[in-house]
Amino acid sequence: MQGTQQLLKVFVTRRIPQEGMRVLNQSGLCKVSLWDSDEPIPRTDLLQGVSGAHGILCLLSDRIDAEVINAAGPNLKVISTLSVGFDHLAVGEIKKRGVRVGYTPDVLTDATAELTVALLLATARRIPEGVEEVKNGGWSSWKPLWLCGYGLSGSTVGVIGLGRIGLAIARRLKPFGVKRLLYSGRTSKPQAMGTSLDRLVSESDFVVVSCSLTPETQGLCDKALFSKMKKTAVFVNTSRGAVVNQEDLHEALSSGRIAAAGLDVTTPEPLPTDHPLLKLKNCVILPHIGSATYSTRGIMAELCANNLLAGLTGSAMPSELAL
Repeated sequence: MQGTQQLLKVFVTRRIPQEGMRVLNQSGLCKVSLWDSDEPIPRTDLLQGVSGAHGILCLLSDRIDAEVINAAGPNLKVISTLSVGFDHLAVGEIKKRGVRVGYTPDVLTDATAELTVALLLATARRIPEGVEEVKNGGWSSWKPLWLCGYGLSGSTVGVIGLGRIGLAIARRLKPFGVKRLLYSGRTSKPQAMGTSLDRLVSESDFVVVSCSLTPETQGLCDKALFSKMKKTAVFVNTSRGAVVNQEDLHEALSSGRIAAAGLDVTTPEPLPTDHPLLKLKNCVILPHIGSATYSTRGIMAELCANNLLAGLTGSAMPSELAL
């Protein structure tokens, strides 16, 4: 065990699963300061908390930019984020300072894919509407056309972003009797048929977005895209909220341009309770719970902590982001 004087300062921006804290506390390498709350850390507390830190363990809701890096100072060696996405990190600034970055890909793939399928089914089969009708007395009797939705059997599913999560979604959808799987991308994937984005959205009964947020994908799903979709199509996004132009999506849903949408991600998060999308019956919105299983979050926290420790010691990270 190292002496207290030699311990490296680590700042954790939120209460995380105990698996991650256990790794840090048992390492004998660092002194951990924690923002001990389930809620996001206020900006002023973040800037104060990172001061003098050798390592920062953050979440996707924490904007880690030049101001934060400057506040941390010259000791900063590593930033480890409890997420697969890294659009909240100012990668250019971080690279400039020679700070290493750890993230948590792969471990949340299965949980996110499962949630995507659940959201797709809930949206297509109008499950939240059905639950509400049972509760409010709208269920009077069996009716041939009441609460009819859309099924996966014999359908065409288009996946925008057929990476790890996109492939996992595709694998789970096939046993439902999906006739064709389309994807738009630059690399060949034997699991699905590659095509143009225009053809994907015009031929798909279900359009699933699972791409990363980049300058190219920001606002990708807009009025032009929705106008090419089938009127009976269901749109699902479990990637990042900013991939979708929400005003254009609202217009497409309210005008009947597309049938329904299911979102696990929005802009902003949380979505204000008076947001127009929340007033639509054909829009199902979840509070960004794609990876929210106990086991997945525990594994994410453990990986995140091990990335941090590797960054502090200069050794190879289990999952390092190439800057």
